[in-house]
Amino acid sequence: MNVEQPDFWSFVELAGRRLEEEFGFPHPLATRLLLTLNRASAIVTYDLESTVHRPRGHSWAGFRLLFVTWLAGPLEPGRAATLAGMSRAAVSNLAKTLIADGMLERTPGERDGRSVILSLTEHGHRAMLDVFAGQNERERQWAGVLTETEQQMLIMLLDKLIEGRTRFDVRERS
Repeated sequence: MNVEQPDFWSFVELAGRRLEEEFGFPHPLATRLLLTLNRASAIVTYDLESTVHRPRGHSWAGFRLLFVTWLAGPLEPGRAATLAGMSRAAVSNLAKTLIADGMLERTPGERDGRSVILSLTEHGHRAMLDVFAGQNERERQWAGVLTETEQQMLIMLLDKLIEGRTRFDVRERS
């Protein structure tokens, strides 16, 4: 018997149906919502990394660290980790690579003898202007499948979803 294998989107439907009908889980729409949200995020992230960042010699994680440092200004690594949604260990490891690449510099912090500050070098600043021009154009292409009103509605709905996390015990990087 030749059984057709599901693609991701038909799998989402299959998962919702089986979880409800066979196993009795009462919230198939919630499962579908979060599977779809996670998959959409993964697709967009992979596309941005493969079309914008990798061709320029960067990773998505490296871009995130450079991006927050570029826009928020010089930062302690812990603050950079929070803004980039990364662990401190990831920021520490990425910073070493980005410093070696001449994109970031690390200077002693003023708080105590162990603190450091990460900031973009002039080379890093120029690179971010180029990288973000490519990213912003790709973002426009992605967002362009929705009308401006739909884009605003999606932002509003995602904001509402995230703001609702205070109603239950959510674990997140901080």
